[in-house]
Amino acid sequence: QVQLVESGGGLVQAGGSLRLSCAASGRTFGTYGMGWFRQAPGKEREFVAAISRSGGSTYYKDSVKGRFTISRDNAKNTVYLQMNSLKPEDTAVYCCAARLFGNAESVTSRASDYNYWGQGTQVTVSP
Repeated sequence: QVQLVESGGGLVQAGGSLRLSCAASGRTFGTYGMGWFRQAPGKEREFVAAISRSGGSTYYKDSVKGRFTISRDNAKNTVYLQMNSLKPEDTAVYCCAARLFGNAESVTSRASDYNYWGQGTQVTVSP
């Protein structure tokens, strides 16, 4: 079993920055890949970013490339999402997810590939 707890969300003006954190417990953190997803009101959940078990591979949704950075600290059992140049359309509940399978460098954007999910943290970007 893996428990995931997100933090770092909040209200920020367009152009601002936030750093989300996802703390994991219950299993050796370095054995699973991680991802961030988001869901805006009235919209389906969508992939944002993923990072491999080793941290050596990353993958981003096109609209966040160059603005968001996913990283992980296996010693702290934590994955981060640094979000810069935020836009109102980035407003959503952001959730992290853990993926138990796949090789050390694999990443995926498919929600069905992830086994555990956090509750999410709200990010609101005002115009």
